Amino acid sequence: MTQQKSEDCVVPEGRRKSTQTRSRTEGGKAVPVKGVGQQGLLPFATAEIPRKRGADKSPKSGLPGRGFRKAPKAKGIQPIESPAKMEEVVECLSEAFAKVVANKGAPGPDRQTVAQLAKRWTSIHPALCRTLRNGTFSPGDIRRAWIPKSDGKGQRGLGIPSVVDRVVQEAVRMVLEPRYEPTFSPSSHGFRPGRGCQTAIAQAKKYVKDGYQWVVDIDLESFFVRVPHQRLMARLATRVADRGLLVLINRMLKAKVVMPDGVRVATEEGLPQGGPLSPLLSNIVLSELDLELTRRGLRFVRYADDCNIYVRSERAAQRVMHSVVIFIEKRLGLKVNVAKSAAARPETRHFLGYRLAPEKDDVQILLSERSEKRLREKVVELTPRSRGCSLKETIEKVNLYLRGWLGHFGVCTQAIEKTISAVDAHIRRRLRAVVLKHWKTKRTTAKRLIKLGVKPRTAWRRLYEGRKSIWNLSHDPAIDRGLRNAFFAARGLVSLRDQFRVKWAAISAPKQLLLFMEPERS
Repeated sequence: MTQQKSEDCVVPEGRRKSTQTRSRTEGGKAVPVKGVGQQGLLPFATAEIPRKRGADKSPKSGLPGRGFRKAPKAKGIQPIESPAKMEEVVECLSEAFAKVVANKGAPGPDRQTVAQLAKRWTSIHPALCRTLRNGTFSPGDIRRAWIPKSDGKGQRGLGIPSVVDRVVQEAVRMVLEPRYEPTFSPSSHGFRPGRGCQTAIAQAKKYVKDGYQWVVDIDLESFFVRVPHQRLMARLATRVADRGLLVLINRMLKAKVVMPDGVRVATEEGLPQGGPLSPLLSNIVLSELDLELTRRGLRFVRYADDCNIYVRSERAAQRVMHSVVIFIEKRLGLKVNVAKSAAARPETRHFLGYRLAPEKDDVQILLSERSEKRLREKVVELTPRSRGCSLKETIEKVNLYLRGWLGHFGVCTQAIEKTISAVDAHIRRRLRAVVLKHWKTKRTTAKRLIKLGVKPRTAWRRLYEGRKSIWNLSHDPAIDRGLRNAFFAARGLVSLRDQFRVKWAAISAPKQLLLFMEPERS
C-alpha cells in the first residue's frame, strides 16, 4: 500500500516516500467528527506532521503555500513590547468610561444604568483609581440573561457585568490589546480591529479558488462556558508583569453569576460572554490553536469559535479533522461540537452565514440555507398585518433591517440575484397585504384600485369573484397592477436586488466608466 502526501507537508526522514493523492472533482458526503476516528489511525503521512524549517514557503510572504498572501493587518493598533501594568489601567479609566457611555448597554445586577454612573463619575473616579492601585477592588456579580440562538435551537447565556465593572474591563482591554493584537494569526478575524466576517470570507474564498476545495468545519461546543481559567492565566502571565493586574483579571473570571431566579452561582471555568474584555480573552485562548495549525502548514480561517481548515482531498480532511479534534480536547481542554462539525465540501457548509461554491475560474459567495430562512422569517416579523402600524412605519422598519443585512452580506456574488429577487417580491406582497388590511372593505379597495389605474370592471370583478383571504388577494393581478413596484419605491422601500446590482456594477465596471457615473459635487 502506498502512502499519501497530504497538504504540501514534508514527510520526516525515515518514512517511506509518499505519493500524491489523486485530485477529485466530484462531490462527496460530509463526514461527521465521530466518523473519522478509524480513518485517523491509518499509518499514512499526515497533514499535522511539522514542516522542516523553510520548506515550501512563498518568497514574498515567508508563509507556507504557493501564492499565499497575508491578511491585512489591523489598523489603529500600535504594538507595545513592555509588560502590562496596573498603573496603565488606571490611566485609561477616563477613556474607557467614555467608550462604555457611548456603547450604552443594559444594567448589571445592581440595576445601575450608564446614565446614573455618568452623573456620579466625578466622585467615583478617584475612589476607583485608589482601589485599583492598592489591590482592594473587587468586581461585583454578573447578571445572567438568556437570548435565543440564531439557529433557533436553544438559548445563549449572556453575562452582563455592572457598569463600573465594564469600565474597568474596558480599561484592561485597552492595555492588553496593543500587546496581544500583533501576536494573533493573520487567519484570525473575530473580535479584532479592522477585521470581520467579510475579511474572513475573502480569505476563505482565496483558499477555495487555489484548489483547496475540502473543508474541515470545526465548531467548539459552549466555548465561552468551558474556557479553563488556569490555562488562560498562564498565557496572560507571559505579557502581564504586574501581579496585581493578574489578580484583578482572575477576580473578574471568578465573579459569581446571578441567575434570573436570583440564585448566585460560582464560576469555576468559562468567560462572561457580554463584557468588553471577553472577546480579547477568547482570542488569547484560541491563539494557541492558531499557532498549532500554522505550525502544521494548514490553511485555515477562524472567526471566534468557528474554524474552517481547507485541504485538497477528502482523505486529508478526515485525517486533519481527527488530529485537530484530539489537540483541541486533550491539549486545550475544550469540547468540539460533534453535531456542527464535519469534513465536507465548502458549498454544503454554513460559515458565518455564507456558502462558498467553486466554479471553473471563480468561487461564488452564496447565502447559506440558514441565512435565507432567517431573512424570510425576519421579513414576516417586520410586516405584520394586525399590529396597527402605518405603511410608512412598516417600510421604515423593513428598510432599517435590509440596510443592516446588506452591510453584512454585501460581499455575496451575482449567483444570489434570483434569491434576493424572490425576497424583494415577498416583501412587496407582504406590504400589499398590509395595505389591503388598512383598506378593510372590498368597496373601499375597489375605489382605491380604480384611482391607481385599474380598470373599474376588472377591479370590481376580481374583488367580488368568490371568497378570497387578504393573503390570496395580495397576489391577485388587479392588486399587483394597482400596487405596482413603483408604488412602494415611491414610498422609499429599499430593493435588495437594486442595491446589489449597484455593488456588482461598481466591481465589474472599468474605472473610467465609474468616473462618469459619480454625481457631480457642488
